[in-house]
Amino acid sequence: MRVSLSPQRPSASAPHRDAGSSSAPPLLALGGARVILGGHMGAQGLAEPVVPSAASLFGPRAAYLAGPAGPLFVSDTGHHRLLVWSRAPEADQTPADFVLGQPDFSREGRNAKAEANAATLNVPTGIAAADGVLAVADAWNHRILLWHGLPSRSNQPADIVLGQADFAGCLPNRGKELPGADTLNWCYGVALSEKRLLVADTGNRRILVWNTIPTSHGAPADLVLGQTDFVCRDENAGLEAGPVGMRWPHGIALAGGAVVLADAGNNRLMVWRRLPAVNGAPCDFVIGQADCQGLDHNRAAYYPTDASLNMPYGVAAFRGNTLVVADTANSRLLGFDSAGLGAGASAIQLTGQQDFTDKGDNRWGQPLRDSLCWPYGIAACGGTLVIADSGNNRVLLWEAAS
Repeated sequence: MRVSLSPQRPSASAPHRDAGSSSAPPLLALGGARVILGGHMGAQGLAEPVVPSAASLFGPRAAYLAGPAGPLFVSDTGHHRLLVWSRAPEADQTPADFVLGQPDFSREGRNAKAEANAATLNVPTGIAAADGVLAVADAWNHRILLWHGLPSRSNQPADIVLGQADFAGCLPNRGKELPGADTLNWCYGVALSEKRLLVADTGNRRILVWNTIPTSHGAPADLVLGQTDFVCRDENAGLEAGPVGMRWPHGIALAGGAVVLADAGNNRLMVWRRLPAVNGAPCDFVIGQADCQGLDHNRAAYYPTDASLNMPYGVAAFRGNTLVVADTANSRLLGFDSAGLGAGASAIQLTGQQDFTDKGDNRWGQPLRDSLCWPYGIAACGGTLVIADSGNNRVLLWEAAS
């Protein structure tokens, strides 16, 4: 189930496209990111070896700014830790203030090279924070960690674990053959809203919903989407691609009452206009494909368009009227008008590429302040978009276009 973040290059037979001036309205400021964390480059533009420190990142897959002033949480996924800035950084390469998942900034390794416990991590990915609660998808421990009260010191243990009976558990679906309402399998995405917790339980091809934030270990979910019951884990609910099932659920956003899922494996977004009340409720429409039966990347074309997607992993509601999608394998961000969302909607804004028909990691060049390489997780805070630019080993704090 592991997904590679290796940069994609065109085949020898693929046609070449010259970069030109952008004809697409910009989503984010044309000058590039306001703050860059990580992504250190050495001589001749070559990436430096990624050694764990308070300022280095290795394949970060999520970042979350809990408020305009901070704190900022970053899943430094390759180092199996979270870096935390107590206040929102204002300058490039600002070192983090403390670390979760490892004893100190110089350490790395799955579960701190020990057994899983309340203070360790194994491939941390999705992050969400709301009302003083921090939720982290600890993907390869097959669990969600909750802190009731935002952590404020290094190596602070979590308060609650979901998906496992206790903090020592780390097996997919608790070692059982079939999943249940209280198990997880490679959970990658997480969202908090209105006292609810939503989790993209990726390996079980479903979303789990808790109607209240759990306060006890292993609490079962109240609702499942993507499957018709809690014990099925088939791709696309065991059917052809359609409005019920999903293949590789990842990022989740709640936008004006709608639930939006980045279904990376089917190269689409699934949209429910309102959070359903019954298990297995079909989505209302999809974006990135012409209909619910489509599943090919870029709608079966080599080059993208303003209406196609290629392994979208991240999604966020931005500035009230914009839905932003991390179109990961096209190394770009797309902006959609939230008010005009409908089946097969076209993007109206773009960042990371010159035009809607362009693709390529860093526009087939070296990393720049306004380029992207496999952007993975995204989160919005006011007019700032926080981007886990995973292929460039960095996190960007980037303002909306004026």
